[in-house]
Amino acid sequence: MAEKQILTKENLEKYQAELDELKVVTRKEIAQKIKEAREQGDLSENAEYDAAKDEQRDIEARIEELEHIIANAEVIDESTVDYTKVHVGCIVTVTDKATKKDMKYKIVDKSEVNVLKAQISYDSPVGTALMNKATGASVEVTTPAGVLKLKVKKIEKAE
Repeated sequence: MAEKQILTKENLEKYQAELDELKVVTRKEIAQKIKEAREQGDLSENAEYDAAKDEQRDIEARIEELEHIIANAEVIDESTVDYTKVHVGCIVTVTDKATKKDMKYKIVDKSEVNVLKAQISYDSPVGTALMNKATGASVEVTTPAGVLKLKVKKIEKAE
């Protein structure tokens, strides 16, 4: 059985739009590049042909990935989400009990993880520990660097 992908409606629509763009526009552009490269003759030493085929492979892999995400999407209704507890689509501020420093994370599906934007997956070690916790709750998370002791300081709806 395929693993579910918990998504907001907004993110599902974003993935659907990207999939449509790849299937309708990008595939045709790549096919045209391949056709033009073929017309240049010998394919064994045709860098443009090789590059176009590589791009086609990458596009097809992304299409497959998006189709998988969409087919297994479980869309959360943000209007019914209880923001007194940590859920996908919320921003949670936690305090590291050891350092007393605050950290802010957006809880997302694994397909949306972006460490540079502090977007963590709900099924990551920290995400799993925080899911369904209320403000004031404390959690312990085992990481490769050791055990983190965190306290939920604030939960808010992501913009």
